[in-house]
Amino acid sequence: MSKLITCKEAVKKVKSGSRIMVGGFGLVGSPLELIAALAKTEVKDLEIISNNLGEPGKGLGVLVRQKKVKKAIGSYFTSNPEVVKAYQDKELDVELLPQGTMSEAIRAGGAGIGGFYTPVSVGTKIAENKEERTLNGKKYVFQEPIKADFAFIKAKSADRLGNLIYNKSARNFNPMMATAADVVIAEVDELVEAGQLSPEEIVTPHLYVDYIVVKEGN
Repeated sequence: MSKLITCKEAVKKVKSGSRIMVGGFGLVGSPLELIAALAKTEVKDLEIISNNLGEPGKGLGVLVRQKKVKKAIGSYFTSNPEVVKAYQDKELDVELLPQGTMSEAIRAGGAGIGGFYTPVSVGTKIAENKEERTLNGKKYVFQEPIKADFAFIKAKSADRLGNLIYNKSARNFNPMMATAADVVIAEVDELVEAGQLSPEEIVTPHLYVDYIVVKEGN
């Protein structure tokens, strides 16, 4: 069965209240066409797991402007002043995680690990209400794994099986997110035949990818 679908078909799978991981660091490595398609639907009360929430009117910032995001889990939201205002107006719930902690929590979710202890954030507001433990004389806080209903990820190329390669730093959070969601939808710049990608280049094996969307115009 072909994994190839359109953006419109892909976002129809998302329901209000869904938890969605979205790749990207700023707008780099972010599945912008999938986000734009989602913005045209009626879904709301979304929980978004992403490093940040785009920029004003760009990327995930569109969903924030539309008030479709109920909660955001990530590391760096202040680059979008509209996110700050939505939080101050109590329209958006925000859970901050140190960048490395978030990355590892997503990896743990994909690997079936029940959580981990980290010294990062000990003694800060981020660590409030989290389990704390002293190991070898050093304090740690417990971080639970992160999983989602959907992962919207961005890759440079896919073959028809769903094997993915990434473009340099656009790789960022995408490979980890591909392992930690029930349904993984990959937006790609190009689609090639099975066997055309070098096995040494493949970062995300096809078993993790449920659907492929080819960037419009490619």
